[in-house]
Amino acid sequence: MDYFFYPSSVSVFGSFKKGAIAYEILRNIVEGGFEGKIIPVNPKGGTVEVAGKTFEVREKLDEPVDTAIIAIPAKFVPALIDEIGPLIKGAVVISAGFSEVGNEELERELVERAKKHGVRLIGPNCAGIFGVHGRFFGSFEVRVKPGGLALISQSGAFGGAALAMGNDEGIGFSAFVSYGNASDLNESDFLEYFADDGNTKAIALYIEGVRDGRRFLKALRYASERKPVIVLKAGKSASGAKAAASHTGSLAGSYEIYRAAFKQAGAIEVEEMEELFDAAKAFEMYPRAGKRVAVITNSGGPGVLATDKLERLGLEIAKLGDKTVEELRSFLPPQCSVRNPIDLIADADYERYKRTIEVVCRDENVDSILVICVPPIFIPSEEIAKAVIEADCDKPVIVNFMAGELVRGGVKLLEEHGIKNFPTPERAARALKWLSLR
Repeated sequence: MDYFFYPSSVSVFGSFKKGAIAYEILRNIVEGGFEGKIIPVNPKGGTVEVAGKTFEVREKLDEPVDTAIIAIPAKFVPALIDEIGPLIKGAVVISAGFSEVGNEELERELVERAKKHGVRLIGPNCAGIFGVHGRFFGSFEVRVKPGGLALISQSGAFGGAALAMGNDEGIGFSAFVSYGNASDLNESDFLEYFADDGNTKAIALYIEGVRDGRRFLKALRYASERKPVIVLKAGKSASGAKAAASHTGSLAGSYEIYRAAFKQAGAIEVEEMEELFDAAKAFEMYPRAGKRVAVITNSGGPGVLATDKLERLGLEIAKLGDKTVEELRSFLPPQCSVRNPIDLIADADYERYKRTIEVVCRDENVDSILVICVPPIFIPSEEIAKAVIEADCDKPVIVNFMAGELVRGGVKLLEEHGIKNFPTPERAARALKWLSLR
């Protein structure tokens, strides 16, 4: 499926009036820096200006391209596929009006025409695709920065919101695919593809339901054996399942069966969007972590909250070795607590944080470290961020700097060095839980 996510040429079909879906997709492709050939197509012809570039709008596609993105009225789509089938490898059908509104016959016809020409379909009724490392933004959703997360979403709107939230959370993406009605390619195909994609470190999957449970389980297991797969399942309740059926025409099925399948395949199930991003951020930094955690903080309250949450999640508060405790006592002020959690007290500076992280990291009883910083107004958060970045430690370090304006500079510095911030102690603790499941 490289022709979808790393295409060398693309055609866009639809209206190129400003604000029309085809125009917005074309604009996203051009502004995103796509370096391949771009062919806008509309029977009326003419020209279109996008991001300072002028394109000739062809009346029909007259040369081969890797992928076609189609945003025309549903009833015309099968005939278009018949016409351009010999010239394309794949088609992304944005158009709605198929099985999701009861128009199964039109969708069947679309699939038959595509099969006749050996064309693979994404959609219909979808929001498009991104191949971020190929600088290909074939969707009307917000563009994202390159990174390691592939997002597979049955819902286009969820996918769009997730991309926007991912930008706010500092997450980098390798790809995005909204597959809508899954008339041809579905979640199983994308799981298998991203499992083998070199730019993808972790896969996030939003599903409402699947049609072929056996195939899905096989694909999920295949992907989970190769990289972390984070699943957010909608349609768990009876009312939610009904809503899912009317949304994408899929059968949500019994949630208990899905839950058992996720567990059996080794996937990581999350309950809400916030957790999905926390898991994604953790896996972008580290492949896994053990269960024994050391907490280093300059504020007692958040340290206690983190400790409570870690224990509730089934992780262990690491018992520090005598040598570690002695070494900490040798340089920390007497009012600091050197038992886990380690409280460096409010005036902890660069040196105190850096040395503590390094000493604790060497302890064989510690698998990972949770560093909490609530900086007083007289110590810039950048100073503590620098201590985290420069500390010599080869174990996973999860960071909770809080809050808001007080830590903005420090969080920015951490992100520039590939360290993600978790804005509360509980979310930081949960990140370590996800890492311990691998």
